[in-house]
Amino acid sequence: MTPTQDANKRIRLVMHLRRMGIADSRVLGAMEKVPRDAFVGPELKHQAWEDTALPIGRGQTISQPYIVALMTQALELKGRETVLEIGTGCGYQTAILAHLCRRIYTIERHKPLLEDAEKRFEALRLRNITAIAGDGMKGWPRINGIEPEPFDRIIVTAAAREKPPQALKDQLKPGGLMVIPVGGSGEQVLKLYRKESEDTFAVRDLAPVRFVPLLPDLAPDKPNGDHAAA
Repeated sequence: MTPTQDANKRIRLVMHLRRMGIADSRVLGAMEKVPRDAFVGPELKHQAWEDTALPIGRGQTISQPYIVALMTQALELKGRETVLEIGTGCGYQTAILAHLCRRIYTIERHKPLLEDAEKRFEALRLRNITAIAGDGMKGWPRINGIEPEPFDRIIVTAAAREKPPQALKDQLKPGGLMVIPVGGSGEQVLKLYRKESEDTFAVRDLAPVRFVPLLPDLAPDKPNGDHAAA
């Protein structure tokens, strides 16, 4: 692909996202800047700038650009926030967020996907990402006996069956926002939670979606293991 063809595909995607209702100029700028073709296999690069989900291995997908943009816009990022992401996957959503917040902490339960994502972050010189393999349902872990500071924003790229895990609700700052798909197969809704106090949340439905289920623990170390966030 020539530089002109690449630029044209990026512009077409941004124009499409505008027509779909994505209005945040910072989000659109990040969607144009981050090379989505760097997050898929060689055989799928010709589809990378289309508004569709694509497989990334281990039963996972890189999310549809519109859903990435919708979830990112819902976080209302201004550039100074710390963000927790559950489900690194190939790292595309992470890279988008890295351009829009101060620091992002991301958890992936598939170690091979995490390793590949970290290589992409290094190649793109994204220095404000901290990534670990772990159980995202438990939130960011205590490290060296130190509890993590609450996060300004949380984004979850796998569907909780009935409600967000309590650990994630606890790790969100009062006034903070969490975007997460909720529901079983075929009935998922993307929801936005605003933490009004330690015990109360305002909840708003954003869109019907399809995500893999949010699962506990590290995934089995085999290609056909169970599924997690992507």
